[in-house]
Formats: sequence, C-alpha cells, structure tokens
Amino acid sequence: MIQPGIVYIIGAGPGDPDLITVRGLKYLRRAEVVVYDRLVNRELLDHAPVWADYIYVGKQPGHHTVSQAEINAILIREAAQGKIVVRLKGGDPFVFGRGGEECQALAQAGIPFAVVPGISSALAVPAYAGIPLTQRGQANSFTVVTGHTAGPDHCAIDWNSLPKTGTLVILMGLANLPYIVQSLLAGGRSSTTPAAVIHQGTTPQQISAIGTLADITAKAKDIRSPAIIVIGQVVALSHCLAWFQPSANLQPESDRPELLFAPIGALE
Repeated sequence: MIQPGIVYIIGAGPGDPDLITVRGLKYLRRAEVVVYDRLVNRELLDHAPVWADYIYVGKQPGHHTVSQAEINAILIREAAQGKIVVRLKGGDPFVFGRGGEECQALAQAGIPFAVVPGISSALAVPAYAGIPLTQRGQANSFTVVTGHTAGPDHCAIDWNSLPKTGTLVILMGLANLPYIVQSLLAGGRSSTTPAAVIHQGTTPQQISAIGTLADITAKAKDIRSPAIIVIGQVVALSHCLAWFQPSANLQPESDRPELLFAPIGALE
C-alpha cells in the first residue's frame, strides 16, 4: 500500500516573486507536483525541480475552467500516490484564497498537509503604492473584505456594518466598484474620502488611480483586474510616500501582464 505524500499549501505573495517566504521556497524546491493559480508569478516556478509536474488551475474572473471541487480532487489524487505536492496560491492561502476549503478536503481524505502563510495583497499592494494601512492620527484600524460578491444581485457584505473610520481594503471588487462606492456613500462615508484602485500591485505593471469616493469610479474606468480598492484618509499619503516606480522595474518584453501571469505552455 502506498503511503500518502503531503500537500504544502503555500502563499506565493501578491505578484513580486521576491515576496515569497523563505519557507515557501524551501518546500517549492522539493516539489514533485506544483498546482498553481493564475496570479502566481511564473518566475517562481523556476525554483521547482525541472522534473516536477506542473498543473495549472487558474481561474479567470467569472470563468473557472477548473472548479474548486476539481482542484481538491487533484490535490488528493497526486498526494495519494505518495508525492510531495505544492499548492501555490497567490497572496495568502487563508485570505480569500480558499485555502481553508482545500485543507478541509485534504483532512477528510486523510492526506497530510501543511500551510505556509504568504504576504497578502491586502497588505503589500497598498504598501507598494505608498499607502500605509494604519497611521497615527489618521487610521488606527483596517478592514479587509471581498468585493467579489458585493454586487446588488448577490450582496454578501453588509456595508452599513463596516466601520466608518479607519482604512477599508476591498479585494476582487473592481467589477462592482460603482455599487461599492454607492453603498459606502449610503452607509455614511463622505464623498471626499480618499480612494485608490491599484492594478497588479507590486509588479512592474502596477498602475494606480487615486481620487475620492466622488470620482474614483471615473478615474479607474480603464483599470482592469486584478486590482484592489483602498478607501480611507491614508490614501492621501500616497502623493508623498509612493516609493515604487514600476516603469523603472520593467524588463525587456515584460510589459505584458500575461508574461507574468500565465500557465506553463502559454509562452511556448
């Protein structure tokens, strides 16, 4: 009888490949199978053994070519064969990454697993845009919510219950930005509250739209996913704290997002 292997569920960070943890690289270098997402920087795959199997399970917004149930089954199947499996996920696995669901499936199947936390885009992207989530005298707290289910047809967020002060970080909310802004204004946030939308933060393709709740929807109209939304007084600090210069970090042929985020084989 084959003894099951193990699944390492690793947070790959928000996009900059240098932001993966030392422990994450340690296990990635031992992988026999790498199961990776759309928002994992392809450069990280170079750290896995050349003979490892790579399985792409990326999900486009509104279009999931591989369901979560199928991903769970892949992890169980590969580990049941005695393999060391690395599940490489963008950001942190337990911050809107469905890592908990994958761990539940593995536990129910009797497959050993371990979790390696990653740097969440909720923390790193504002930092790269010069936006501190907390600042003495301006914000003594921050709240992170998903905007993926924030639309009027399937709202899972009670906007009125969110704090009216502090910093609000919204992940996966770009498609619902107009509704989010409307809901925050209706819930008591001032129209002059600073707001930012940041596309592909921490990468050379980073683009920021800075404004207020009154005009951020218009200012961000040309920004595409992936992007995060930051709302609060600290956003105004970006004008003097923005230290990251994306254009200076561009490498030849790297100005197309798909070169950073693509399945193996898509570039060949």
